[in-house]
Amino acid sequence: MWSKPITTASDVALFVTTRLGEACTLAESAVEPLSGRIMTQTDMNGASAAIRLGPLAVYQQRIAAGELKSDPDQLRVVTRLNTLWQELASMPATAAPPPVEGIEGRAKGLLAGLARRLRPQADTFATRPARPRGLYIVGRVGRGKTMVMDLFYACAPVQKKERIHFLRFMQDVHRDLHDLKAANPNMADPIPPLAKTIASKAQLLCFDEFQVNDIADAMILGRLFEALFANGVVIVATSNTDPSQLFQNRPGADAFKPFIAIIQRELDTIELDSQRDYRRGREQDRETWLVPADSQAKSRLDRIFARYAADEKPGPVDLKFSGRVFEVDMAAGPVCRFDFNSLCGKPRGPNDYLALAKRFPVVIVDNIPCMGQDDANLARRFITLIDALYDNGNLLFASADAQPDQLFTDGDGADAFARTASRLAEMGSESWLEHGAQAAQQAHSLSRA
Repeated sequence: MWSKPITTASDVALFVTTRLGEACTLAESAVEPLSGRIMTQTDMNGASAAIRLGPLAVYQQRIAAGELKSDPDQLRVVTRLNTLWQELASMPATAAPPPVEGIEGRAKGLLAGLARRLRPQADTFATRPARPRGLYIVGRVGRGKTMVMDLFYACAPVQKKERIHFLRFMQDVHRDLHDLKAANPNMADPIPPLAKTIASKAQLLCFDEFQVNDIADAMILGRLFEALFANGVVIVATSNTDPSQLFQNRPGADAFKPFIAIIQRELDTIELDSQRDYRRGREQDRETWLVPADSQAKSRLDRIFARYAADEKPGPVDLKFSGRVFEVDMAAGPVCRFDFNSLCGKPRGPNDYLALAKRFPVVIVDNIPCMGQDDANLARRFITLIDALYDNGNLLFASADAQPDQLFTDGDGADAFARTASRLAEMGSESWLEHGAQAAQQAHSLSRA
């Protein structure tokens, strides 16, 4: 039974997964609670102690209980996930991944070696452990892709599994590769040992919001995924982008196509395109998004900042991490405040925004403009910022020239921005605000302890 207080959106996700895990196990004795984090979980052993239910049965139970509405598109995807659940249940539980050898090649330039490095290594991985094909769930925003994947994840009958946002996964990969190179300067290629380490911790990887926008990610994904598959890892992913369209219309897009071929070879693509956006309608107007960005909006944001700052003295702050310094315009206790140009108009990356999200539960942004074809970099940084805040469960208050779905409608990345608009709508919901406020209060109390 869930016992800890729900304080962040991450806790909400963990609570849902915990409840799903309980629904997936019917036992005479009390079910042990899941571990304290959603990212990695060792499943229960001993089929004699419990009868496992698959995602299809749990989905139908939740409909019968009135927790979900019947949706034929979701049902079709859950049925396919149920087949994968059955295939995983029949796999040997103790199959050890074979060693991965012979992945050669190091980049000599940003794009020069990309095609060679992404090319499938047929000879290298001639012997592969038996495993079922994974699943790539694609569809428009708010159709329930994450919900059905989380339902499957909670029921998955494997000992070791991990569910993680793809952005955070890639940040972990880059960090671990850096650490491996630093510890082993003569190592020709750190990707195979990293893949073996990942495989030793997770037989099943579930990626939420699979996307490739960074050339640094593109350069390593082919070899990394090839090595993961060779080590017997099963992958399930959600995405708003069809595999054939990943990293397209960018420098290096042609060289990225071998990775697309790997995805199409190893994963079945299934579309979830329900006619209803389940995120819409949950948002409540609590004045988190103020339009227009005028003096009245500024006064409102001033009051919000003062409320969360309480009696802390506001001022600029230098956020230091990994040898970098992130200059925060204004901060006090759990809240920080930026002008949009300061936050997204400078060359910042995912690590910057993740560090900001972890440090400040409440983020206030003034003067978000409408963006067009010439503002693709601004829009991309804003998308990355919102991904970090959403994944970390932060509160966001902002003033803008338009509503989220009208900020960026024309230009490279406009389709991806639709996901951001949907997320911003959810981040204005009453439940999100309640949980975020509790997290901010807890962070403020800890900072004063």
